[in-house]
Amino acid sequence: MNKKYLSIILLFLVNCAIAQVKYTANKSTVTFKIKNLGINTGGSIGGVQANIVFDANKLESSSIEATAEVTTINTDNDMRDEHLKSDSYFDVAKYPRITIKSVSLKHKSGTNYTGQFNVTIKDKTLPLEIPFTYVESGNTASFNGVLKLKRSAFGIGGSTLTLSDDVTVSIDVEASK
Repeated sequence: MNKKYLSIILLFLVNCAIAQVKYTANKSTVTFKIKNLGINTGGSIGGVQANIVFDANKLESSSIEATAEVTTINTDNDMRDEHLKSDSYFDVAKYPRITIKSVSLKHKSGTNYTGQFNVTIKDKTLPLEIPFTYVESGNTASFNGVLKLKRSAFGIGGSTLTLSDDVTVSIDVEASK
């Protein structure tokens, strides 16, 4: 009798696990924009790894978790890149990654969603709302989001009159099932 119940429970758990759609990130881009001396400047961060379990019909059991390697920061200016990697900014020797992890996901309308995410930069975790789109086409899907954050909230760059506190980050991920 106990074996029968155990088998039913295992079958149920396997079906639940199979029902989730797990995506593998094939291509990703993380870019940022910030004003420096009143002029828009920006760059990119690579090395994105993502664990995406997403089902538009089961958002309560869906999750998105990703990391980006700050050591790959690229602003097309080697001197600036090294400065951004220093302890005054990202301190990549101690904190080489930025992470985001979903807390909850909600459907807004059409392909528009929003998620509450814990974002960790320099070992400081803050909750941020990130609007994103999800578009599925066959066995591939794209996840595209834009968020605004305050660099000072994460201890990046100290206080300065020349560098804006507002940073716009764009995240684009193409994934396959």
